[in-house]
Amino acid sequence: MTSTERTMKALWSAWWQRWPRWVAWATMLWAVLYAGFGLACALSETSLLYHGSGSGASGLGWAVVVLGALGASVSGAVVLCGLRPPLRVLLWVVCGLAGITAFSLLMDVITLMVGQGVDSLVSAANKALAAVGAVLLAATARSDRRPAGAAGAVRAPSAAPQIIQLAAWAGTLAFVPYAAMKLVWASGGTFAGITGEEVLAVSERNGASGIFLTLVSWGLDPTALLAALGVFLLWGLVRPWGQVFPRWTLFLRGRRVPRWLPLAPALLGAATLAPYGVVGVGYLVLVTAGAVTMRRGDFPSSGDAVLVGWIGMVAFAVYGIALTVAARSYWLRTRPACRTIVSTE
Repeated sequence: MTSTERTMKALWSAWWQRWPRWVAWATMLWAVLYAGFGLACALSETSLLYHGSGSGASGLGWAVVVLGALGASVSGAVVLCGLRPPLRVLLWVVCGLAGITAFSLLMDVITLMVGQGVDSLVSAANKALAAVGAVLLAATARSDRRPAGAAGAVRAPSAAPQIIQLAAWAGTLAFVPYAAMKLVWASGGTFAGITGEEVLAVSERNGASGIFLTLVSWGLDPTALLAALGVFLLWGLVRPWGQVFPRWTLFLRGRRVPRWLPLAPALLGAATLAPYGVVGVGYLVLVTAGAVTMRRGDFPSSGDAVLVGWIGMVAFAVYGIALTVAARSYWLRTRPACRTIVSTE
């Protein structure tokens, strides 16, 4: 590493350690930009939901304006007056609203990863901006928890408690029926009354990319591969190799894993899959009890659609909850240990 690179790294580290001093300013800037984005959508009557139109689209745009204005007001008050308890409460409220707005962002990310286009670029941009805001608002709400510039000792890599690892096993096993179902279709088999060829035709009709269709034609379902990556992430959060790169990572082996590397996708996945799966399971309970009906879609019968729904929603719910508890455990186990500072005055 050259002297210039070392200097840049030192400057970056010093700037990053002072994040409690600038995060409120960054949050205020985000809020102003987000309010402007909502205003542009409202005035142009651009839909923030791919199935939205007319007054509904305009109303959602104005809701974004209100959310951005509220975020700007609260973060501006933090800049001027410091982080007072009432302001902290308001920050968490706005953070929760931004998190709700960002719901299903992971679905858009997965869609893009498998080479398909999202239903609405404006809607996806709205969710992405809301997710950034949720992170900044949460950081601002916690900006007084750690003195600026205070450094902590790096904790030794450790495994999660046994109960957290049991949750990881539950999240892993929940994906087995889902992955098996997808691989049966990808290999040309039949499940729930629909053949692999019919699934491929439906995917093509829905605008699946060439990459997606090619992988399926090879017997590899991209969503099953993403499920495998999700399980890999889950175990990285609960095992020591998720904190220090293992030997098989070649040039990275022995180095510390940046906390944000597993936590960013874990928090995004938990915030999307856990509520999505839990709400989906609740809906399927009502369907199974006969309280509501479910359309059969591309399946031969509604019963086949319900079966596939149960497999998918149970996988998302159990994995999402497991990912939530694993991410929290990883967050706590990788926090810098506090150092006792002895005054010399």
